[in-house]
Amino acid sequence: MSDVVTRLDVFKTYKLFVGGKFPRSESGRVYEVTDAKGQWLANAPLGTRKDTRDAVLAARAAVKGWSGTTAYNRGQVLYRVAEMLQGRREQFTAEVAAAEGLGAKKAAALVDQAIDRWVWYAGWTDKVSQIAGAANPVAGPFFNLSVPEPTGVVGIVAPQAGHGHSFLGLVSVLAPVIATGNTAVVAVAADAPLPALSLGEVLATSDVPGGVVNLVSGRTADLAPTLASHQDVNALDLAGAIAGEGPGAAASLEALAADTLKRVLRPAVDPSAQDWTLAPGTDRLLSFLETKTVWHPMGQ
Repeated sequence: MSDVVTRLDVFKTYKLFVGGKFPRSESGRVYEVTDAKGQWLANAPLGTRKDTRDAVLAARAAVKGWSGTTAYNRGQVLYRVAEMLQGRREQFTAEVAAAEGLGAKKAAALVDQAIDRWVWYAGWTDKVSQIAGAANPVAGPFFNLSVPEPTGVVGIVAPQAGHGHSFLGLVSVLAPVIATGNTAVVAVAADAPLPALSLGEVLATSDVPGGVVNLVSGRTADLAPTLASHQDVNALDLAGAIAGEGPGAAASLEALAADTLKRVLRPAVDPSAQDWTLAPGTDRLLSFLETKTVWHPMGQ
């Protein structure tokens, strides 16, 4: 008699990440995610407009606490994300390789860059005010100080797999948003959602308060217009928006955002040419900051 025991495969159930929890889509629907060769990988939750609105509600509730946290503490939290991601490096390497159709070595290099990017932005949390703020010379016995403040809730259309490396791109657009005290609602890459949804598990165990980051998978054409038109979203990053016309296209999303006077960060002219492996610089850190100017009389 054979001692070999045949086990059933235990497939991972991917869920949304909203408000620090892992709900299924309110519709209960899923969609198939395949690799570069068309082979089935998993079912991802098919997020809806209702899921997106719920995510915005969670993000708004988290704004006060997260923006009021000291910059030093935010840096510690982002560094903790890097620590936890490093501990799950093999898992993310496998997921990125499958999502992007890459070899293990190339995928591992991209995951390492994503980890390094969290560390890089963690170091900027308590320094960005030094490059975005100023003491302004004025005619009179006053101090005049310009101080950067977070914009609030930022909607992000994450880079798609067809536009480059979706996981590194996601980290590259998400980390600077929360590093500066904003909260985020992310429409993750529709064609490569699995690494992004797994990132939610990392964030949940990295001291990131619930609602600071919310990850919704589904059809970009459904999710992005909801973010662009939502009155409680203060800014919009269209890194993964497509060119041309249609519900998920950059031009139509900008038009929707204009109705509520959102700050909009436009995508690259050719998103497919965007190289997320390049050094990020400080542009995205500064893109979602407002400037408050304070006057104070000088003492005698």
